[in-house]
Amino acid sequence: MPKSPSSQDPEDAFDISLMKKVARGDHSAFKELVQRHQYAVVGTVAKMLGNHSEAEDIAQQVFLRLWKSAGRYKPTAKFTTFLFTITRNLVFNETRRRARRGEQSLEEQADEWHQQFQEKEHSQPDARLLELELREAVNRAITSLPQKQRMAVVLRRHENMSYEDIAGILGISISAVKSQLFRARATLRQMLSQFLEPPSNPSKSD
Repeated sequence: MPKSPSSQDPEDAFDISLMKKVARGDHSAFKELVQRHQYAVVGTVAKMLGNHSEAEDIAQQVFLRLWKSAGRYKPTAKFTTFLFTITRNLVFNETRRRARRGEQSLEEQADEWHQQFQEKEHSQPDARLLELELREAVNRAITSLPQKQRMAVVLRRHENMSYEDIAGILGISISAVKSQLFRARATLRQMLSQFLEPPSNPSKSD
């Protein structure tokens, strides 16, 4: 059910007011909505697909679909839930399209990177290497997760969304969101174990 005016987030209320104008064909309101949310949508798509160049194209499709669906929009949930549900659908569609075309999956890319990193780590045992590659390691590990787990992690970690909002976007219960995040974190801890474990100091010879 829609939130009462007294409990509604002011930012969400403003988004909804803009969306109502968009439904009447207001291009200025649509431009403002895009400006308010483009960074978050592009960032989410990029983290989901592991490809920043494709993220711009998918984000354009998200906002085009938002424009086309404005007349049917009902504020029964937060605007961002509606927006990121569109984002989820297009990202999952792109993942399936890649699979049909036989493109290398994100999981395969992550496995390949993991092997390359281990080889590099053995050939260059420098602690600074770990610092330089930590961010890339985290991003690669996230892209290796199953898509629902990946989306839950991205929305929670990068967009600071509540369990309730993530549940609405993924179309699952709050307890299922927590379960997805628990499994994702366990997998990430395992994949990033070489970064989490303190470096071993070789014992000094007498």
